[in-house]
Amino acid sequence: MPKYSVVIPVFNRPQEIKELLDSLLDQQYEDFEVLVIEDGSDETCKEVVASFKDRLNVHYHYKENSGQGFTRNYGFEKAQGDFFVVFDSDCIIPPTYFQEVDKFLDQNQVDAFGGPDKAHESFNNLQKAISYSMTSPFTTGGIRGNKSHVGKFHPRSFNMGISKRVFEQTGGYNLTRMGEDIEFSIRIINSGFMTGLVEKAFVYHKRRTSFSQFYKQLHFFGRARINVNRYFPGEIKLVHLLPLFFVLAVFAWLSTLLWQHDLFRLGALLLAGFFGLIFIHSAAKNRSLSIGLMSISTSFIQLFAYGMGLISEVVAPRGNQPFAQK
Repeated sequence: MPKYSVVIPVFNRPQEIKELLDSLLDQQYEDFEVLVIEDGSDETCKEVVASFKDRLNVHYHYKENSGQGFTRNYGFEKAQGDFFVVFDSDCIIPPTYFQEVDKFLDQNQVDAFGGPDKAHESFNNLQKAISYSMTSPFTTGGIRGNKSHVGKFHPRSFNMGISKRVFEQTGGYNLTRMGEDIEFSIRIINSGFMTGLVEKAFVYHKRRTSFSQFYKQLHFFGRARINVNRYFPGEIKLVHLLPLFFVLAVFAWLSTLLWQHDLFRLGALLLAGFFGLIFIHSAAKNRSLSIGLMSISTSFIQLFAYGMGLISEVVAPRGNQPFAQK
């Protein structure tokens, strides 16, 4: 029986699955199986998975579309390992991933874990700028994958592991989308299980590849945060509201153009200073002026889209109420 079962939900992304499985071939620790769960795709990855059969302990399953949360549950039910590890299909896994996880679990008694995400050197400049804006202290407070900024760690499903016992006791995901991993992590912790951040068990996360797709994704994330708060009131923290304050500040600044030009100029200087810091920080971190410039746009989108998502879900709620059926 393998120690780890990798569960990968996928919907119409065969090329991503190929890149992910290629990366799993290079793992230095090999006691794992892989379950690729096709969530009702029209463009399936069955042939891609079959091409890895003689090189990986990999299994392919096709099911009717039900969303990523319940698709992961489907994989958990078929998994044979002691721990179930979830990756998004747009991730690439470094060779030392399972080695680092195994080392961590030998030294720490946790039932659920996760790790950070980073940009791979092969990613294009836009993907690297998006990665920066999703992890920058100027946009997210630096809380993603950073031990110094978290209390009880809440694993996220692009890079998440749970013990078999967690699944048996919690039943897995109660929501299939719109904050499903946040809700699940809160419920894991509330059930008395210990969680841990494995800082060295990171993944390379491609994310969206256009500004418009990135906006839609972050707008959805904002809505999802409100949705989760419906089930667990008080789970919205100050750091989650920073994008809302940003949106309100932008609209307030624009309004001064109509009645107070001095305030408008002051606001313009403050915004220029803020995004100037983002440019300098990103350019230095990525060693690229081009990525630094793109990070101005992706950081604006990250803050504005998330903030607008918070507002839109309050004004016109479309979340999962009550819990969706499995």
